[in-house]
Amino acid sequence: MPPFVFLLPLGAVLIWSGNMTVNQLSVDAIAPSSIAFLRWLLALAVMTPFVAPAAWQYRDTLRREWPKLATLGLLGMGLWQGLAYMAAETTSATNMGILAAMVPLITVLLSALILRETPSLGSIGGGLLALGGVSVLLGRGDPLSLLELSVAGGDALMMVAATCYALYGVMLRRWTLDLPPWVLLYAQVVCAVIWLLPPYLAGPMTPVGGDNIGLILYAGIPASIVTTYLWMHAIRRIGANRASIFINLMPLFSALIAMLVLDESVARFHLLGGALILAGVLMAQTLTRPLLHRARGTPGQPG
Repeated sequence: MPPFVFLLPLGAVLIWSGNMTVNQLSVDAIAPSSIAFLRWLLALAVMTPFVAPAAWQYRDTLRREWPKLATLGLLGMGLWQGLAYMAAETTSATNMGILAAMVPLITVLLSALILRETPSLGSIGGGLLALGGVSVLLGRGDPLSLLELSVAGGDALMMVAATCYALYGVMLRRWTLDLPPWVLLYAQVVCAVIWLLPPYLAGPMTPVGGDNIGLILYAGIPASIVTTYLWMHAIRRIGANRASIFINLMPLFSALIAMLVLDESVARFHLLGGALILAGVLMAQTLTRPLLHRARGTPGQPG
C-alpha cells in the first residue's frame, strides 16, 4: 500500500485537532445547536455550486439509498460534533480527550460485531499502547490521576458521540454506495443539515458576529468538508480499524497547536505521551496479522 495513503487520516486528524480548540472557544461564543447547524449549512452552501449538478445526475441512486445516507449524516455529522459541542459545556477538555481516544477501540469492537472482521495484533496492541500514551498526556505524566476525575453529564454525551463516530466509520465501510466521493459527501451534508435544523430552530439561536464567525468558518470548511472527504477516502483505502487508530494523535497534535498558537510550553510528559501514541499508530499500521486464525472452509468464512 503506498505510504501517501496514510496522509489521508493524518490530515483529517490534524484538522480535527484544531477543531478541538474551536469546541472549547465556542462555549462562550455560540450555542451548541447554532454552531452544529451553521457549520454544515455553510459547508452545504460552499459545495452546492460545484457538486449539485453531479448529484442531480445520480438522483436515482440518491433516492434509492437515502435511508443509508440519512443514517451516515446523522452519525458522522449530526451526533458526533453536535454532542461534542454540548459536552464541552458540562465537562472538561481532559475528559473529552480521553473519551474521544476511545473511538479506535470501539471501532475494533464494532467491526468485529458488524463486519465480522478479526482484529489484528496491531489494532489491539497499538490501540492499547496509544491509549496509554493518551493517558500519560492527559494525566500530565500521572495516568492514575485520571481515575480521580469526576463524572459529568458531558462525559456521557461524549461517550455517545465517540460511539456514533465509530459506528459511522464501520457502516461507511459496510455499505458500498455507488456514488462518487464528492456526491456521497454532499448527500450526507444535506441530510446533516436536515437533522440539525429542528434543534437549531428550538434555540437558542446565537447571532453570527465577530466573536464567532471565525469559529463557524473553520468548523464549516476545513473541519467539515475537507476532513470528512479525507476520512471517507481513508476508510475506503485502509479500513475503519486502521484509519481510526490515527484519532489517538489528536491530543498530541492539539498540544503542538497550543504551543504554536497560544505559546504554551511542552513538558516531558508531552514527549513521553506523544512517543507512546506514535508507537501505537505505527504498530497498528505494520502488524496486520489477525489476532485469531480461522481454518479455511469454516462456515461463514470464505474458503
